[in-house]
Amino acid sequence: MFVRGELEKIERKVLNGKRLSRTDGEILFNCNELSWLGALADYVRKKISGNVVYYNVNCHVNLTNICVSRCKFCAFGRDVESRGAYAMTIDDAIKLVTEASRDPHLTGLHIVSGLHPTWTFEHYVEFVETLHEKFPHLHIKGFTGVEIQHFVKISGLSVADVLLRLKAAGLEAIAGGGAEILTDRVRKILCPKKATVDEWLNVARTAHGLGIKTNASMLYGHIETLAERVEHLIRLRELQDETGGFQTFICFPFLPKNTALEHEIKQTSMWDDLRTMAISRLMLDNFRNIKAYWVMLTVPVAQVALSFGANDIDGTIHRENILHDAGATSPRALAEDEIIKIIRDAGRIPTAYGAFNML
Repeated sequence: MFVRGELEKIERKVLNGKRLSRTDGEILFNCNELSWLGALADYVRKKISGNVVYYNVNCHVNLTNICVSRCKFCAFGRDVESRGAYAMTIDDAIKLVTEASRDPHLTGLHIVSGLHPTWTFEHYVEFVETLHEKFPHLHIKGFTGVEIQHFVKISGLSVADVLLRLKAAGLEAIAGGGAEILTDRVRKILCPKKATVDEWLNVARTAHGLGIKTNASMLYGHIETLAERVEHLIRLRELQDETGGFQTFICFPFLPKNTALEHEIKQTSMWDDLRTMAISRLMLDNFRNIKAYWVMLTVPVAQVALSFGANDIDGTIHRENILHDAGATSPRALAEDEIIKIIRDAGRIPTAYGAFNML
């Protein structure tokens, strides 16, 4: 337990616009002053973005759940012969987006999926090209750093060449997933078959150098230590110092249902979720946007998180699959008017992302 004086020193740093250190982050994760943390993070949030809370009208397109990685924390991935395994065709994807396009305000697609064992890189490119051609007005954010690294492996191309090929096909931004916890210890235990820490960071760095914006995330509440959460945030902060290419940061609480860890680890508490949200805002001083992802947090917790540093609540989704396989109890989609009401009830100003700056 830390004495109040240490927290007061951190508060003075924040109020004076000074960067928090690794030690400061560890102190914050070990303090029990949740209301104080929330107030401090809310101060920073308001200083950065005022009372605006961003959302988007988007559609998730999960191309396949067949995946070679089979990470211990994932309830979505399947082997080829597993019950519930699926692989979309191009026509399936078009049908899904056509259905979502009945909403005249739809502005973007979020494409992420498993690492299919037999699909070629060109097959993934074809999805992007076709959807871009059929729906040219929709902003395409697609694939995580892990997926990009998988494309490098199966194509023999460099990271830069893979990204340039996807960009030419219509990809405009990269999703933030796959970062999990950016320490080798955690990744060797939970996801040894996919991108390493350095590989994930290199994809983001390369994308930024090519003018492709990316997002970043943290999956917490499993086997990581609190010090490793701080390490993760610092690695992201350092890369943002270097490139300035991250658009937003998303906190993902681990959902254990239907995963290999279901009987070992309990789901995070609202207390931990709000604490992690607030500390992320305080440590990531060079990130403008911190997202309260309502799908994982639940709508009520995401709404409260808007007073714990968050200024983004994601979007309508249309149909979410990955996290509901892990037991997410939130709806699979929200109507735009529902999201607007959630934001307004929190005393904030709802602001839709346009197609030019979808997060």
